[in-house]
Amino acid sequence: MKTLMITGGAGFIGSNFARYMLGKYPDYRIVVYDKLTYAGNPDNFKDLLESPRFAFVQGDICDAEKVNATIREHQIDTIVNFAAESHVDRSILNPDAFIQTDVYGTYVLLEAARRNEVERFLQVSTDEVYGSISCGSFKETDPMEPNSPYSASKASGELMVRAYHVTYGVPTLVTRGSNTFGPYQYPEKLASLFITNAIDDQPLPVYGDGRQVRDWLFVLDHCKGIDVVLHHGKVGETYNIGGENERFNIDVTELILDLLGKPRSLIRFVPDRPGHDRRYALDCSKIKRLGWAPRRDWEQAMAETVQWYRDNEWWWRKIKGGEFLEYYRLQYAERLAQSKPAAP
Repeated sequence: MKTLMITGGAGFIGSNFARYMLGKYPDYRIVVYDKLTYAGNPDNFKDLLESPRFAFVQGDICDAEKVNATIREHQIDTIVNFAAESHVDRSILNPDAFIQTDVYGTYVLLEAARRNEVERFLQVSTDEVYGSISCGSFKETDPMEPNSPYSASKASGELMVRAYHVTYGVPTLVTRGSNTFGPYQYPEKLASLFITNAIDDQPLPVYGDGRQVRDWLFVLDHCKGIDVVLHHGKVGETYNIGGENERFNIDVTELILDLLGKPRSLIRFVPDRPGHDRRYALDCSKIKRLGWAPRRDWEQAMAETVQWYRDNEWWWRKIKGGEFLEYYRLQYAERLAQSKPAAP
């Protein structure tokens, strides 16, 4: 592997992965391929533009002609697919975009990988494909039972990846990551939304009772896990990447407020979203056998993340206008009108 095409590389995890790979592998070239939708942001990789080993191509993974031309022009030998519509709330509002990108777009990339005989194709997926689990942890062999249009689209993409490996011999790998947080995350997910809202003393809309459980994974630990699977994983296999940090959403919310020195009165319990999974948990023994384990202390990583948003208001303030405001109104205005404050 010498030249990696990172689709969705202008997004949150993709841009962190591009930065990580450039830093770790001095002989690798990185080509970020991104449509630059609302969550794709050139500011996420602007510090990489001066590197002679980095290139950016604006394109849609659903555009087969553009994808194939990019692979040929840059002599791509490896594809890591982060490109996806990725927010559950938005998938409930508009499932169509998720089917187009996460399913059809994955097919286009796989077909290009097959025709151009790439050495590796790694599909970045999510723990949400499993659905909810009340106790224990999901293993890679457990069935996929997605409960939202987002997770269903990711599960569908995974099945296409499997089919292309079995049918055509495309050298595929799949990773399923848990709830990831860190710098450059579009401020619609829990951590990034609540951090930026709290900085501005705006309400923090917590779904239901806030007792949903998520396994929190720092983005650089996630990137390292993808790197390990890419280089040492067995072709055709799937690997869980979890932070092993299960936390109630309300506890994460309270920690964010405490780190910012903000009052708990900013918490607003709002009506829950449809089909909200109660708990996710991953068994990561398979990837640990490859030598990976999460390294970052969760509270310290969250403190560093909070500080990054405090130090980089230039990055997120311009995002939280325009399209974001319309989404936020559709998603939360009515819920906030029905909200209940946290107990003092």
